[in-house]
Amino acid sequence: MFQVSTIAQANFNHKKYRAYTPIKKIDRRWPDKVIDKAPQWCSVDLRDGNQALIEPMNPSQKLELFKLLVDVGFKEIEVGFPAASAPDFDFVRQLIEQDLIPDDVTIQVLTQAREPLIKRSFEALKGAKKAIVHLYNSTSTVQREQVFKKSRDEIKAIAIQGAEWVRDFSITQPETQWSFQYSPESFTNTEMDYAVEICDAVISIWKPTPEHKVIINLPATVEASTPNVYADQIEWIGENISHRESITISLHTHNDRGCGVAAAELGVMAGADRIEGTLLGNGERTGNMDIVTMAMNIYSQGIDPQLNFSDMDRVITTVERCTQLAVHPRHAYAGELVFAAFSGSHQDAINKCMAIDENKRAVDPEAHWEVAYLPIDPRDLGRTYQQVIRINSQSGKGGVAYVLEQDYGVQMPRWMQVDFSPYVQEHAENYESEVSSATINNIFTETYLAPDNKVTIDNYQLDRQANNDRLQAIVISNNTSVSIDGQGKGVLDAFVSGLSGLIKKEITLIDYNEHALPNKLGAENEQSEAIAYVQLSIMGVRYCAAAKSLDIVNASLQAVLNAVMRSGVNINHHSTIKLAAV
Repeated sequence: MFQVSTIAQANFNHKKYRAYTPIKKIDRRWPDKVIDKAPQWCSVDLRDGNQALIEPMNPSQKLELFKLLVDVGFKEIEVGFPAASAPDFDFVRQLIEQDLIPDDVTIQVLTQAREPLIKRSFEALKGAKKAIVHLYNSTSTVQREQVFKKSRDEIKAIAIQGAEWVRDFSITQPETQWSFQYSPESFTNTEMDYAVEICDAVISIWKPTPEHKVIINLPATVEASTPNVYADQIEWIGENISHRESITISLHTHNDRGCGVAAAELGVMAGADRIEGTLLGNGERTGNMDIVTMAMNIYSQGIDPQLNFSDMDRVITTVERCTQLAVHPRHAYAGELVFAAFSGSHQDAINKCMAIDENKRAVDPEAHWEVAYLPIDPRDLGRTYQQVIRINSQSGKGGVAYVLEQDYGVQMPRWMQVDFSPYVQEHAENYESEVSSATINNIFTETYLAPDNKVTIDNYQLDRQANNDRLQAIVISNNTSVSIDGQGKGVLDAFVSGLSGLIKKEITLIDYNEHALPNKLGAENEQSEAIAYVQLSIMGVRYCAAAKSLDIVNASLQAVLNAVMRSGVNINHHSTIKLAAV
C-alpha cells in the first residue's frame, strides 16, 4: 500500500494559517444590486501583465497588443512603468511621438511615491494629450511592520508627499489633460479605517470635483478572502470616503483564490465604477482579473459591455504571441473547447435547440437566445457551429448527425442515426481519441454508400399506368449483368418487389428519405447531387443504406441495392434471367 511520507504530512499543515477577518457590516445593500451597465475598463496588460512574463514583451509585441486593446474598445490603457525601465520609457515615448494614441484613448502610467520616479514618469508623458498618473504605495499591516518598518503616520506621509509631487509636476506640463489615480497597495490586507484615512489624505491634496474626478483604486493585490468580504469592504469605503461624488472607485483584483472575476463583479454591485484587469487574466502568480470573462458575463445578460470580442480568435492569437502563454482550452468564452459538446445527451439537446432557434430567428432576428448548454451564441465570438459538436466515445447519435450535416450536408433520418452511431462509437473506442468530421464521413461512406460486394445500377426503364408502376432495371455485379423486373405502387415498391423475386427472400421497404445535397458553393439547385436513405427488412432483419446521384431515382434504387448487399446477399448466386415479380 502506498504510504504518505511523514515529512510530507508535516509540511502540509493548515494550522500555520488563520482565517481572514471580515469587517462587521450588518447594513450591506450590495446583495440586492444587479449589474445593469458596463463599468469603466482599464487594461493593465502592458504593465501589470508584462511584468509577470518570463520574457517581457519586446517593442513590436507591445505595439501589437496596444493596437488590439484599442480595437477591442479600451478607452484607458496602462502602458507601463516608465521610471522603472528604459524599454517602458521608450515605449511611452513611441506612442506619443508617433501619434499612435487615438483621441478618445487615455494612457496611464504607474509610479511609486518617490520624487525621481514621478519626475521621470512626467518626462515620459511629455506631449501626451491625455494621461493618468497612477501613484501607489504599500499600506498593509505586514508591509508596514515587516518590509518598511514604519508607522501608519509615516506611511501616510509617503502617500501625501507623493500626491504633492504628482500635483506639482503636472502644473509644469499644462498642455496635457491630467487625471490622477491613487492605490493603497495591498488594500485588502489594510485596516479599513486606515485605508480611508490615507485615501482621504491624498484626496485632500488633489482636490477633485465632480467634473474632474480622481481615481481611488482599491486592489486585492493578493486575494485573501471570499468575494463577498471584498464587496463589503468596497461598499464600506464608498460610504466612508470623503468627496464620494468626486471619486471614481476602481478595483484591481487578483486571482490567488480563483475568484478574481467574482470579486470584481460583486465589487461593482457594491458601488465600484471602474475595473482594471488583463485580457485572459495574465498577471502575477495566478493572474489578474480576466476582463474577457467579466465583459462576456455582462454581455450574456443582454448588456453592452462596451468592449468588442467578436473576433475572439484574433484576441487569443495576439495575446499568445505577445505573452508566450497558451490559453487553456477550457478558458471561459475563449478556450477552444468551451462551446464543444462531446456528451451524447448534450449534443442532442444542442442540435434540437439550434434548429428551433434558427426557425425563430428567421421570423424575428432579435429573438432571445435559448439553446441548452450554450450560454451565448458561438457566432457572436466569430466561432462556427462546426466547432460546437465534437465526437468521441461519449458522443451520441445526435452529435454524429450534426457533424455530418454541418460539414457534408448529409441529413440522416433519425432511424439511420440510431443505426450509424455504434459504428462511430466503435471507432472512437478502438482509437481512444476524438473522431474528426472527415473520419465520420469516411465511416458513413464505407458503411452505407460502398458495401464490400458493390452492385450498381446500369440503367432502368419505368412504365407508369394508372396506380401501377413497372420497373425494368439492369444492375452490374462483378461484371455480370442482372435483370430485374418488378411491379408495385411506386418506383421503390416495384424495385423491391423485383429484388424479392430475384433473391427469393422477403424484402420490405420500412423507411425512405431523400434530399438534395449542397453544391460546392453551399447552395442546393437542379445541378445538385441527391442522396437517398432506405431502411429495408430482409427476412425480418433490418438493414440501412444510402446512395448519391444526380438522378434521385437512380440514388433511390442504388440505396436499396446497397441495403441488400449489406445483408450479405450475392446477386450473382441467383438467376440472371429476367423475372416478372407479381
